[in-house]
Amino acid sequence: MGKVTGFMEYERLDEGYEPVPARLKNYKEFVIALNADQAKQQGARCMDCGTPFCNNGCPVNNVIPDFNDLVYRGQPQDWQNAITVLHSTNNFPEFTGRICPAPCEAACTLNVNDDAVGIKSIEHAIIDRAWAEGWVKPQAAAVKSGKRVAVVGSGPAGLAAAQQLARVGHEVTVFEKNDRVGGLLRYGIPDFKMEKSHIDRRVQQMEAEGVIFRTGVLVASLGEDSKVTNWAKETVSAEDLKAQFDAVLLCGGAEQSRDLPVPGRDLAGVHFAMEFLPQQNKVNAGDKLKGQLRADGKHVIVIGGGDTGSDCVGTSNRHGAKSVTQFELMPRPPEEEDRPLTWPYWPYKLRTSSSHEEGCEREFAIATKEFIGEKGKVTGVKTVRVEWQGGKMVEVPGSEQVLKADLVLLAMGFVSPVSPVLEAFGVSRDARGNAKAGTEALGGYATNVDKVFAAGDMRRGQSLVVWAIREGRQAARAVDEYLTGASVLPR
Repeated sequence: MGKVTGFMEYERLDEGYEPVPARLKNYKEFVIALNADQAKQQGARCMDCGTPFCNNGCPVNNVIPDFNDLVYRGQPQDWQNAITVLHSTNNFPEFTGRICPAPCEAACTLNVNDDAVGIKSIEHAIIDRAWAEGWVKPQAAAVKSGKRVAVVGSGPAGLAAAQQLARVGHEVTVFEKNDRVGGLLRYGIPDFKMEKSHIDRRVQQMEAEGVIFRTGVLVASLGEDSKVTNWAKETVSAEDLKAQFDAVLLCGGAEQSRDLPVPGRDLAGVHFAMEFLPQQNKVNAGDKLKGQLRADGKHVIVIGGGDTGSDCVGTSNRHGAKSVTQFELMPRPPEEEDRPLTWPYWPYKLRTSSSHEEGCEREFAIATKEFIGEKGKVTGVKTVRVEWQGGKMVEVPGSEQVLKADLVLLAMGFVSPVSPVLEAFGVSRDARGNAKAGTEALGGYATNVDKVFAAGDMRRGQSLVVWAIREGRQAARAVDEYLTGASVLPR
């Protein structure tokens, strides 16, 4: 694939970033994508490796060597064929080309002893050119099935499933409790990582394909108490959905944030990350909010070392925080992975995001003992150093300290679905509190309730956008098979 000797002739070329002072002034994307010639050079690095581990490293099984080769060839028709190849496995490459951590690159054969092919940057270049050239068009079904499907949740799993089902002729209605479509894409991911215009134009495409979107609608039990409907303008009962639709697919996500029950947790100024991040996205969209959580001039401590924590760091810096410190319970990872040990799997190594580079102190092997406060407001965090002995975490004697904090953001991951939708349908939960449904080829994604299916984070737990897209696509095939007895949709 690509140029036979390309991997020996060309080095990896990463996408660039706008300078930190410039990008901190707004919430717009700041990645400088590869141009056509640069993408061609990266495509040339793809090896004729025989067994492309990148395909299996990618959760949606993108046909990576094929689109790398087409970009290397570089003619307009080749680029148009490249987006056809990319769309054959991934409904929304503009999402994954921006926010996916690229497990495909970890699995790249070249990554055994060199820098991996820049697969994600090539994907980004393909889809952006496809939109610019007008190659992304609605694909309405030629024949309608007469079957109606309700999709609950408009995150990446729900959107992928809805689009697949609409394209094989089913009448699809997507129910979203928030005021706008997108789920985590809309209100969890900062605009500087992915601007929401990418969601909006996909919604327009899907509406042209026949998908109906109903926002501000909470799906709950019949007669559900109004206190659980503060997200939405109206409530639709699970009973009504089962009566009105031939199948229901639950794709609501896993939104229950992991809490930190230590003394002082109830102090003002201690918040979940998902109280903080969605508010800024709403303001960016033009909403007026009273009492927005802001980090202006504050000492901010972010507890949790993952992507959500990194997003809190970037947003706090754009607010103008006085300082930002991020805690991670685990020890500091090595700078480089042990490739002979980990390849082609996702490696354990230190990962520094663009938000970290904008300004952040990172503390590893540190645990929070208590939130300190005055007059009901948080003023500091009492911490202790920890180390691992015999597989157990133990505190380091004499390492306690108090760090100043005016705002504490809890970003320690998500544990289960938060809305009452599973109870409303009577869907069984697994040991982790998620919807219990398997992924077997026959009857996959089906719950214990007749004609009710589940996919995405609501089924598998907190995961990546690319995994949600995979589950949405596979669940769409399972629903199609249930409705018609067979399916032409890909597995």
